[in-house]
Amino acid sequence: MSKTPNAEHKQEPANGSDILDVAIIGAGISGINTAYRIQTELPDINYAIFEARDTIGGTWDFFKYPGLRSDSDLFTFGFSWRPWTKNNPIADAGSILEYLRTSTTMEGIDNHIQFNTRIQKANWSVKSHLWELTATTNNGVQHQSFARFLVLGTGYYDYEQALPVIIPRLDSFEGQTVHPQFWPADLDYTDKRVVCIGSGATAITLVPVLAQKAASVTMLQRSPSYIISISNSSKVSRLKQYLPKRLAYILNRLYFLTFPILFYYFCRLFPTLSRNTIRKAATKQLPEGYPMDPNFTPRYNPFDQRVCFAPDGDFYDAIRKGAKIVTGTIKQVVGDGILLDDGSKLSADIVITATGLKMLWGGKISITVDGKPYRIGDKLAWHNAMLQDLPNAMVVTGYVMASWTLGADATAFLLCRLLRGMRKHGLSTIVPRVPTDGSVKACPLITLSSTYVLAAAADSLPKCGSQGPWRRRFNYFTDTLKFKYGDVTEDLELYRENLPVTGLKL
Repeated sequence: MSKTPNAEHKQEPANGSDILDVAIIGAGISGINTAYRIQTELPDINYAIFEARDTIGGTWDFFKYPGLRSDSDLFTFGFSWRPWTKNNPIADAGSILEYLRTSTTMEGIDNHIQFNTRIQKANWSVKSHLWELTATTNNGVQHQSFARFLVLGTGYYDYEQALPVIIPRLDSFEGQTVHPQFWPADLDYTDKRVVCIGSGATAITLVPVLAQKAASVTMLQRSPSYIISISNSSKVSRLKQYLPKRLAYILNRLYFLTFPILFYYFCRLFPTLSRNTIRKAATKQLPEGYPMDPNFTPRYNPFDQRVCFAPDGDFYDAIRKGAKIVTGTIKQVVGDGILLDDGSKLSADIVITATGLKMLWGGKISITVDGKPYRIGDKLAWHNAMLQDLPNAMVVTGYVMASWTLGADATAFLLCRLLRGMRKHGLSTIVPRVPTDGSVKACPLITLSSTYVLAAAADSLPKCGSQGPWRRRFNYFTDTLKFKYGDVTEDLELYRENLPVTGLKL
């Protein structure tokens, strides 16, 4: 498969060789992992990855703000088929990109990628049982491809538009206003007064880095987040000192597979105890007498919103060295800073609006079924993978309370299981259908109460259901076992050409 798209405008496939078995949209972690599983488990599958940008990596190449790093450990955020061999579980964007590029090249996945190819339209043709994909290259040439199965590995961020920032009179600020999503390459914050608005993972990442060069750094938060320090090298190094590398990796991966799940359940079952435990740990890392209330007292329980992690306690170290936290609400922005409702003022040369990113499921592809518009936000997700009433298509989703890659890998196993079953039984089409008896009630796909999640839930996110294969998933062990060995035909309609098929187990 050529790395550059064919510029010829096709209207219909000339023969079977022009038809892809699987079209993967996106060359980030989800797309790369899906490609590996396909070519390993189904080596005769004909697939291609369509990438709108000129390189792989998705989020890890697109975002450029200082200190960008994983918020999950690389032993599980990395691929299970290519172990993360470095000592640090939390890695910066550059290290992650190097890891992705090497992994892609070693497995020959890069030979299947068509760069600078943006899929704008995807229409399912009931007549031909194919996805008709309309793409535009970076030089404006439009062409068409055909695929039997479509995989949306587009991640969950809108690269073109950030979450709207609603701050009174922000445009009156005479300094520089920066959103982390569009970080200027030439921004110099050396010896500048910086105010970072927000308390989520982006702000927690930025503050320690900004504090190294800025004259002052203030994190302005409306409500605090839970911030937990984790060791980023020592425990891993000790394992590698005394054990073979492969065994050390297996043990590290097993630890990070199980501990987050156990910690999540602990926090949900014992919210008061978990709050006090996190608070006590924070107190030990802050300067003596530092005010915990309200700066480190969230209004919600752990995992009502995502918990933030600080590798080796770098966030608390920045506080000890002079970075400030201010908890309050903004009255308005003025020329040289920010006025708060309590009458105080934060002077600033640079204001960073780390107030959230805009979520977007399935990219901005116009999806239709026989020409009729299909809206993802109106549908339920079957096993958090396929979508209600959408034939031969899968959206790669990860876990919220564990590494994204684990969920993406579980989705890839399900995909391979379905593709193998379709081939075995000569099926042309599979499509999930919600029972019509009203037994399945719609529920949020993501239960977090964060502003950016709630905004997406009302717009672009699919829903999950109250029972059966429509229920929310978040356990890698049970999901993988189910997708590899369990029944995956519940609420799934099967067709051979236009004839329904019943009684099969894929």
